[in-house]
Amino acid sequence: MNKNKPPRAEYLPINKLRPFENHPFQVKDDDEMDQLVFSVLTQGLLTPIVVRETDTEEYEVISGHRRLRACQKAGIETVPALIYSMDRDAAAIALVDSNLHREHLLPSEKAFAYKMKMEAMNHQGTSSQLGTKLRTDELLAQNSSDSRNQIQRYIRLTHLIPDILKLVDEGKIALTPAVELSYLQPSEQEMLFSVMDSDEVTPSLSQARRLRRMSEAQTLTDDAV
Repeated sequence: MNKNKPPRAEYLPINKLRPFENHPFQVKDDDEMDQLVFSVLTQGLLTPIVVRETDTEEYEVISGHRRLRACQKAGIETVPALIYSMDRDAAAIALVDSNLHREHLLPSEKAFAYKMKMEAMNHQGTSSQLGTKLRTDELLAQNSSDSRNQIQRYIRLTHLIPDILKLVDEGKIALTPAVELSYLQPSEQEMLFSVMDSDEVTPSLSQARRLRRMSEAQTLTDDAV
């Protein structure tokens, strides 16, 4: 957040709020959402939604996507909000920082969150601004419970096709084998998923490494899979 310019607090019409573009955190209509809707209906929205001003008359949500959805389902027309003036890179970093502490984040959510924050930091030239030679992933690790290497592993998951990434989220493929599979070409991943889906199997770490080596040697065929 821009600490030099404090936010202003206002009640904003819900139809003027829109989700942060391509934000990586899922908003599900599940039991927890039902409980949040009930809380909003009985107690109101106790925690303001954090938004940023845009070039239009709308506001982009930085923190509070689940709360916004609950208010929409509850039929509430206006919500309390803290309005910040910041560019998209600063907003992306704030969005990730405000959500990474959540419990039960899916691997895909962490993967795209770290990628979003890293790209924003690189675009800002954060390392140069801080007068340090630290790599961006090292700076990420300073404000995270994950190590630099673990952050790199999560970001590699963004190279998986959606069908395989879904298996990672479901716990059917562990993180380390998934990282190995992320080095396969998308067409090779599609071929691999077809075999996994039809035979109801997933590769072990050693198999995933063999698949990666075959991909690099350009010998990965359907028969080889």
